[in-house]
Amino acid sequence: MWWLAHGEHEVPASADWLSPREQAILATFRYTKRRIEFLARRWTAKRAVAMVLHRDLALAALATLEIRHHGSGAPYLEVDGRPVAIDVSLSDRAGWAACLVGPPGGSCGPIGIDLELVEPRSDAFVGDFFTADESAYVRSLTFGEARDEAANLIWSAKEAALKVRKVGLRADTREVAVEIGHARRPDGWTPLSVAGRDGMVFPGWWRRDGVFLLTITGRQAWPPPERLSGGGNLADAVPVHSWLAQPLA
Repeated sequence: MWWLAHGEHEVPASADWLSPREQAILATFRYTKRRIEFLARRWTAKRAVAMVLHRDLALAALATLEIRHHGSGAPYLEVDGRPVAIDVSLSDRAGWAACLVGPPGGSCGPIGIDLELVEPRSDAFVGDFFTADESAYVRSLTFGEARDEAANLIWSAKEAALKVRKVGLRADTREVAVEIGHARRPDGWTPLSVAGRDGMVFPGWWRRDGVFLLTITGRQAWPPPERLSGGGNLADAVPVHSWLAQPLA
């Protein structure tokens, strides 16, 4: 598997790299935040898929790659108007987007990625969305960096796993329980697993780069994904909320 991240500042001003259908969707957005997130996710995903499929990265060539969505909201890829068997998952947070791409042919099955910030989470948030064991673990930590990292890491892993299940946050986040690994590899990845009440287990990985947390999960165990070249560096990334200056597009 492979992953790539880009900041909103790296997205071209021109819309030539979007398909006609994507341009039509973009034109319907009234709010700047939705517009920025849509563009950042697609720019990141198209570049990632193009590199994995060894396709041209020129803007006109990227327009032939279209990120579409199933009724569940899960993304899928069309190339030249035809669905392609390659698994993708997208996420964005604070002006940055990340994409996870599986091997061509769809051999890895559904995958999920989530990008989060390390920031304070209230006791109410932890109590509402975490299992009893997860809540107890987070509350056992001293207020500050360690607690903030743990709370956001658990939340991120839940989101990634629910994307694998293709239900997203429509599901009760307490239906899945996160087990965080602590044996960090030299490449920065640390294992994790998410277990559902139905007995399904979603193995995955997490990493921290600067103030960002990145989690990935799937239906089966895979080595950590390789980072594709040419993307932004999350380790140096600064969270941005540029849409606040002009909320309406």
